[in-house]
Amino acid sequence: MAEKRKYSRKYCKYTEAKVEFIDYKDTAMLKHALSERFKIMPRRLTGTSKKYQEMVEVAIKRARHVALIPYIVDRKEVISNPFEGL
Repeated sequence: MAEKRKYSRKYCKYTEAKVEFIDYKDTAMLKHALSERFKIMPRRLTGTSKKYQEMVEVAIKRARHVALIPYIVDRKEVISNPFEGL
């Protein structure tokens, strides 16, 4: 019989910080939920709870609409730190 894999439990960083609302203008908070190509990371990778994941998604979509965060990044020129210029 195969042994169960033991992974460490991921905790929601927004719940620990007791954040009430995630603002779209706060790009420093949003960068934890984005990959290096500015894709929204899923809950299973970030450990974010459902309530905060929905708020993060709405905030990222609003930030993209206002042009605070780009929609896509060129595959050939992947930036190591995309928030460096902000």
